[in-house]
Amino acid sequence: MISFDEVDGDLLLTYEPDQRWTGLDHRLREGGQVPIRKTFLVSLNELAGQLPTDQDADDSDPTRVFNIGTVDDIHYCIKKNILGLKHDLRITKKIRLESTLFIAHRDISIFSRIDALCDEPIVIGALDEDGTIPFDEFQRLLKFFPTSTEVDHYAASRITRVLGEYLGTMSDAETKLQEHLRRKEPKQEIKRVGLVSEYETDKFEFVRDELKSMLDLPEGYSEADWQRRILKFILLIFPKYIAVLSNLQISDFYSTPGSTKKRFIDLTLVDAGGSIDIIDIIEIKKPFERCLLSNKPYRDNFTPKKELSGAVMQAEKYIFYLNKWGQVGEVAIQKARASELPPGLKIQITNPKALLILGRDNDFTTAERLDFEIIKRKYANMMDILTYDDLLRRLNNIIFMMKRDLTSTFPASLAGSAAGGGGSVNLSKSVSKSVSKLLSKSGRLGDVFAHLMCCWSECKKSCSAIPSVRYEHRQSCLNVLEKINAVTFH
Repeated sequence: MISFDEVDGDLLLTYEPDQRWTGLDHRLREGGQVPIRKTFLVSLNELAGQLPTDQDADDSDPTRVFNIGTVDDIHYCIKKNILGLKHDLRITKKIRLESTLFIAHRDISIFSRIDALCDEPIVIGALDEDGTIPFDEFQRLLKFFPTSTEVDHYAASRITRVLGEYLGTMSDAETKLQEHLRRKEPKQEIKRVGLVSEYETDKFEFVRDELKSMLDLPEGYSEADWQRRILKFILLIFPKYIAVLSNLQISDFYSTPGSTKKRFIDLTLVDAGGSIDIIDIIEIKKPFERCLLSNKPYRDNFTPKKELSGAVMQAEKYIFYLNKWGQVGEVAIQKARASELPPGLKIQITNPKALLILGRDNDFTTAERLDFEIIKRKYANMMDILTYDDLLRRLNNIIFMMKRDLTSTFPASLAGSAAGGGGSVNLSKSVSKSVSKLLSKSGRLGDVFAHLMCCWSECKKSCSAIPSVRYEHRQSCLNVLEKINAVTFH
């Protein structure tokens, strides 16, 4: 049996063997470290008191006490050599020390397994410190540590996989393993994921509100400014894209036999895998009225207007040119645009698709909606055709599902931090300054964007009754978005 006690600032481990003779004293006399339950490594240096002589060993109490660390006002501190760790282990004094905190089934040292996977000190239970493991999360780890039964099932399953083909009478160990795992309580979601989800919800609400605002007055934007702003939203909605290549030069070997023409794709997005997805027809067209389908049906069918059919044809040609260019094109793009790509990323042209964003469908009749859906499905294998209302619906659906899964609102402490304790006007004026400071100090854009979303969330709550203030704050957030994108893509 193992127990722990605090005496005059020292942390003592008391070991009472299950049987009288264990050979512990003999191994301690030989020198070096002696394992207790394959977890605690002790020596004569840690022994409290003296070992009995060989003559007195038979009559003496076999219980031994070892000094394994110290105790301060907050933590138990266990010396790293006792558990074979890289750093001293600290455990909050709010936790009662028991052997089950250190030793799993079959005498597996829990902290040595954790230490093998990290290079930083392990601190358990101190919630107010950075880099600590909350005790409830540590308890959950202990609960899902493999049991003896589970280890047996894993071993039997591995044997069956190797020899089952040759020995027909072997039991179905794989089924037994899966059945055992199903009986275990499902793992809970990591708490940090919930916080990220709250940030994500605010991000999508921000994009939706800005898109609505732009659609209310599209005439107030130039074509270039409209494309630039919508592109930023696309990069947030579709995070697989990591780079934007503007005015990408490609080669056309087919338009004029015997010669090569230079073609330029306005916008090309590169996804995280390195394969190119062209979105030239995100030539991002401003949402002019009735630019998608004919005003009158032809034989009961609404046909594509010139703007839609022309955009589709242009995208098809670019896809054709890229596919025909093949590996030569990959090398040419890599060489010409390497400075705009993340280090080590290799361009691959693998079945590129196009993304077209144009027009509105909010005033479509049922018949028009059906015909437009048929048109979109016809080209679905090579391009996605989205209206601005499609984007709004997608954003609303994402926000709805995220909010349904959240059980709490954005943390008030973070919102207060973003606001800086001031009113809504001070909040608006401080956004650019505070985020600029974050941009200069932190290399992690996630921190910056989280701060921005926090400000936006607070703005919606505190400024909803003051449109002018909310507009000012929204513009500040947009300016920050521009800074984030400038850092990301330049």
